[in-house]
Amino acid sequence: MTIREVTDRTPDLIDRLLTVWESSVRATHHFLSESEIQSIRKAVPEALKGVETLIVCEGDDGTPVAFMGVQDGSLEMLFIQAEERGKGLGRMLITKAVDEYSVTCLAVNEQNPQAKGFYEHMGFSVYRRSETDGQGNPYPLLYMKLN
Repeated sequence: MTIREVTDRTPDLIDRLLTVWESSVRATHHFLSESEIQSIRKAVPEALKGVETLIVCEGDDGTPVAFMGVQDGSLEMLFIQAEERGKGLGRMLITKAVDEYSVTCLAVNEQNPQAKGFYEHMGFSVYRRSETDGQGNPYPLLYMKLN
């Protein structure tokens, strides 16, 4: 496994990360309908291009298997290919985010209890809740900060 910060966000890389995103979302975001996944999917490339720091985890063959985005001390995104979940990649990425990129906060969908539990295990706790997500959809967000 190689974890590296990406500065050249090529169309090929964005497509490969979109595949990771979709695999991860289908494994963890059971509250989303197919049409909602497809709608959100359209916005992911711009989010990947726009986030300040993009860190990619690649398998031995160079294929992306996980990624995270960091902006101003906040974890903006973290997605792991479904087949790679439970192998320690999330722990490695969060540790890197905290240690090297000064991440102290994040937001997680309330309807994704596995993610909430993972972040709590990594030292984050909920300090605020919103009724909707960042796009105004009826998916409550839990805002968490590092203890």
